[in-house]
Amino acid sequence: MGRHAMLEFSEETFTDTEAAVLGQFFTNLDSPVFGLINLPEVVKGALFARYSRSPKSVRRLFLDEFYTQPELGVELVANHLGGEAARDKAEGLYQRVFSEYGDDSVAQLGGAHLACEQASNVLTKILERGRLASYLEQSTRYIFYDERLGERYRYMTPPEFSEGGLEKTYVDTMEWLFRTYTDVVARLVGYYEERFPKSPEDSNFVWKSTIRAKACDDARGLLPASALSNVGIFASGQAYEALLMRMRAHPLAEARTYSDLMLGELRKMIPAFMKRVDVPDRGNAWSAYFAAIARDLDDRAELLPTPEARPEVTLVDFDPDAETKIAAAVLYRYASLPDDQILDHVRGLGADERAALFAAGVGTRANRRHKPGRGFERADYRFDILCDYGIFRDLQRHRLLSLDWQRLTPHHGFVTPDSIADVGATAVWLEAMDKTATLYEQVLVAHGKDAAQYVVPFAYKIRFFLQMNAREAFHLLELRTAQGGHPDYRRVCQTMHTLIREQAGHALIADAMEYVDYNDYALARLEGERRADARRSSAGLTPHSD
Repeated sequence: MGRHAMLEFSEETFTDTEAAVLGQFFTNLDSPVFGLINLPEVVKGALFARYSRSPKSVRRLFLDEFYTQPELGVELVANHLGGEAARDKAEGLYQRVFSEYGDDSVAQLGGAHLACEQASNVLTKILERGRLASYLEQSTRYIFYDERLGERYRYMTPPEFSEGGLEKTYVDTMEWLFRTYTDVVARLVGYYEERFPKSPEDSNFVWKSTIRAKACDDARGLLPASALSNVGIFASGQAYEALLMRMRAHPLAEARTYSDLMLGELRKMIPAFMKRVDVPDRGNAWSAYFAAIARDLDDRAELLPTPEARPEVTLVDFDPDAETKIAAAVLYRYASLPDDQILDHVRGLGADERAALFAAGVGTRANRRHKPGRGFERADYRFDILCDYGIFRDLQRHRLLSLDWQRLTPHHGFVTPDSIADVGATAVWLEAMDKTATLYEQVLVAHGKDAAQYVVPFAYKIRFFLQMNAREAFHLLELRTAQGGHPDYRRVCQTMHTLIREQAGHALIADAMEYVDYNDYALARLEGERRADARRSSAGLTPHSD
């Protein structure tokens, strides 16, 4: 096991030949954080896309599935590497502009692909907090967590646990939890294979993939927040700088350690943009500022009352006049009047005329990707949501909205899929929730609220808010209620749509979201796997087997 600032990692091994190849395209071969270099952008994107559904590391995936593909031209690139002088000149130009003129916008124009592997599910949410970046995370829907990575299952032991006498209890509990997951997911696979026999029209790969996704959806509630994941990131220098300054102020050692690892790799790729991250009067001062705010607000939160009982989804704020304001806003770019004058005009229209104007702003939508324009950003909705951590992980990916979340605890209760009773696993599921809740309280006393999150399984509920304008609501609610989605986040998004119609009274807005899907599907992923199989067949490709 490799060790870096008290974090343990499982080290990959490569042959001399493999190492020679990898050294041309990755910034290092022995750290869980590394950059992608000397590769066409399309190859980097495809590599990260494949990464999200594979248990392999990105370096192993590159060797096994990308390097020898002639159509990608990677070997050709490898044989004609160079251009160091050109890169040095570009760095010099960026540095002059950045240093001499202080133009921060320059840092938006250079980016880098970075892989962060063996990151806990607590850390992945920290990594993915920034809005102006692109992320691909290993999916719990397509990967079984039943194999060990090195000596242990795929979870990390927080450095904080090395003191206080809880490390052995933690490791014993995690090992038991992953063995339980392994048993339950195997039962669920057999259960769903019997319940949904393979159709003659489907390939074995399509059927197996669909069954696997269904079993993984149900079993993932047993996975703890310490479960490991891989995250691929593409971001500008400015986005990385903001992320690293926040990570350096984080109370968790894992976040601070990864910030150092990431900074080291980014300085190999875009060094001009990373100059300020650890400068005392710039990056260090900002990190200290963030940390001071967090400490102050943590203390003040202790004075809050106990939470009221609430439904899973609550619409806590909306504009009663939203539809009229949107109807006015859709006219703005086509008019020559001030904004408030257009609104006064629209308020003077009859209800039918306003509805017709609103409909003109929506247009005729042939599919869910046809979304109305910026006029629909005139109105906001704010939802408070209390759902299981697995669902939060899916909804947290939507960054073109305001979203923040509270710490993960066992105090809000947990969910149990119906299939757990069907496979006779209710007792062991409840035992898992009880064991981890007990361990949580022990870690809470010894190491505090942040570190205690690592022991909490995905089945436990977390509270967070989503604040989005109506235009983003089209995207989120139609996408996340689509057939292939997890049934639980489909339910959450269906409820948000219902509240927009019934509580806010915005029937025009709700009806315009015509691709919100309220149907139930027994095998949600089946149609998606069939379409993917058809695309592979038409392209003459064979499916990957992991």
